[in-house]
Amino acid sequence: MELKGKKIGFGITGSFCTFEATIPEIKRLIEAGAAVYPILSTAAATTDTRFGKARDFIKQVEDICGRPSITTIVDAEPIGPKHLLDLVIIAPCTGNTLAKLVHGVTDTAVLMAAKAHLRNEQPVLVAVSTNDGLSNNAVNIGLLLNRRLVYMVPFGQDDPVGKGRSLVADMTLIEPAARLALQGQQIQPILFEWKNK
Repeated sequence: MELKGKKIGFGITGSFCTFEATIPEIKRLIEAGAAVYPILSTAAATTDTRFGKARDFIKQVEDICGRPSITTIVDAEPIGPKHLLDLVIIAPCTGNTLAKLVHGVTDTAVLMAAKAHLRNEQPVLVAVSTNDGLSNNAVNIGLLLNRRLVYMVPFGQDDPVGKGRSLVADMTLIEPAARLALQGQQIQPILFEWKNK
């Protein structure tokens, strides 16, 4: 599926160590002709970490996308009734956001965007990044894999020895996964082995 002319909400949640990996993928979507709307969770929009200051990251994303970020539930709510987007991507999707998405909790702009978009029978693409993907959040990943209109960016154990239950999506697969999600298809394989660890 062509991405040219597609409106994509790019939800970013607080897996700060993977923020840098999302930037080239946002650029790739834009280069393919998509209009990208940045949507940030409260943690992503307000938390300064060893990986950088929140305001610097927001400015970088907004400069790339050419539009302001959606950072509140109130601003994300119109996505549903106004049919503003063709696809919502959550990358990175923390274990916290993953669990809330599965259980219908809507307490950030990203979750509101996903909920509002799903009510329109439109696809949501999830790129997990969680230290408990093979423990507490394993059940939630399983439920999402079976959820209609929710698609996954392929993921694997990023550090099986040091963090044996951690799962991280391959962010470089966001663009091809997005093309397929827009056609109602799951990119395969879903599971892969990280080679860089």
